[in-house]
Amino acid sequence: MAKNKKTEQAAASPAAAQAVPAAPAAAQAAPARGSGLFAYAPAPESPAAAGDIATSYGHFIGGEFTDSSGSEALKTVNPATEQVLAEFAQGTAEDVDRAVAAARKAFGDWSALPGSERAKYLFRIARIIQERSRELAVLESIDNGKPIRETRDFDLPMVAAHFFYYAGWADKLDFAGFGANPRPVGVAAQVIPWNFPLMMLAWKIAPALATGNTVVLKPAETTPLTALRFAEICRQAGLPKGVVNIVTGDGRTGAALTAHPDVNKVAFTGSTNVGRAIARQVAGSRKKVSLELGGKAANIVFDDAPIDQAVEGIVNGIFFNQGHVCCAGSRLLVQESVQDELLEALKRRIGTLRLGDPLDKNTDIGAINSAAQLARITELTEAGEAEGAERWSPECELPSAGYWFRPTLFTGVSQAHRIAQEEVFGPVLSVLTFRTPDEAVAKANNTPFGLSAGVWTEKGSRILWMADRLKAGVVWANTFNKFDPTSPFGGYKESGYGREGGRHGLEAYLDV
Repeated sequence: MAKNKKTEQAAASPAAAQAVPAAPAAAQAAPARGSGLFAYAPAPESPAAAGDIATSYGHFIGGEFTDSSGSEALKTVNPATEQVLAEFAQGTAEDVDRAVAAARKAFGDWSALPGSERAKYLFRIARIIQERSRELAVLESIDNGKPIRETRDFDLPMVAAHFFYYAGWADKLDFAGFGANPRPVGVAAQVIPWNFPLMMLAWKIAPALATGNTVVLKPAETTPLTALRFAEICRQAGLPKGVVNIVTGDGRTGAALTAHPDVNKVAFTGSTNVGRAIARQVAGSRKKVSLELGGKAANIVFDDAPIDQAVEGIVNGIFFNQGHVCCAGSRLLVQESVQDELLEALKRRIGTLRLGDPLDKNTDIGAINSAAQLARITELTEAGEAEGAERWSPECELPSAGYWFRPTLFTGVSQAHRIAQEEVFGPVLSVLTFRTPDEAVAKANNTPFGLSAGVWTEKGSRILWMADRLKAGVVWANTFNKFDPTSPFGGYKESGYGREGGRHGLEAYLDV
């Protein structure tokens, strides 16, 4: 049983509020970077809005919270304060086996339901998510470190939208273009990352359920809380037992899940290294696989682009969610003739970003998700300096506790530098230049990845020319980081294969 001792949310709340030496510090730091004219007073969201957080959690299997068969427990912490929020079970192979068995048992009845009946459950889940969106947004910010402005205004609306969208498909699968009466594959094993915990959950669970599959999902070990809260929503929606099962733990649990012989489909979003391991693991089996892995997107600005608009797109492209975005525009390719003008405007804009308490509604940049990720970002930026790139960050006071990294920009970057080739997954932008469109394409494609890219120009013909040549699953034109449930998302090369979202996202869960 989940030891649902009501927390001491007090423990989370006041502590978070105190943790917020970050908040005041950030609030004081902002005006110091400007004239004071645009200074913001702190506007903290209440941590208590996250609801009760148990002191410890088990798994959600067969519609019930249940203890692990093992004794090992992990802790999840608030990255803005380093305060422990809760303990959760390290899933064992036996736990995974129970969860898969529960999903298999539920599969027959669930897949036999008319699509219109499955749609009712998805609609119900979507509406409950909307009703509890404030609670979920605050919980996500506490557990992940991302600003409440993003969880409230982006993550939660997108989560609900995905369930609404796929609810609409559930009774129209005959017309989705996969032949008459397409059948579900069976039990889906889903492993999701820590950067968008609820949104990645929605991207995977919504199409799986709409097409008649049952699910065993493992959330990331640094952000399990919203997935466990989603389990409560499944019960609130009256979802039949076993249709959704959630097993927590680290990579060992994920490996046991993806290797389980009775799962029919593996869906993974995360690092390229783990994606490779999963591909090797399932090779030769009959499991369907979709992998959404790393990226090193180029955000390409031509000399005819509106500079102010492009600057906003660059800032959104790399500093959204602290750069913890697989499709982040982490490489800025700027045409040489406008380099000075663009960089001057960009530095001025970065200097206005407010870093601090994720629960402050004015915060632009929250906490780095974990100490390990902070170490990774630090190592790569030090390598950038050692390799000769010039580093710049605005004056910015960092909170005394938690994991933080200043928004950082590197100029003088060559294509051989590690910061131009490896995924930093943090608020770090590498700037390269180009003279011709051919050179821009060559540099943009010169990475092992191929997930996304952006093009800024006023010429429609140039946008189409570039989009034809960029090796990226998504190409944005005069914008960046735009998502919609109706649009497929996925990559080329080491960014993985398969598509999520839109009609294309149904195929991964159908036996076609």
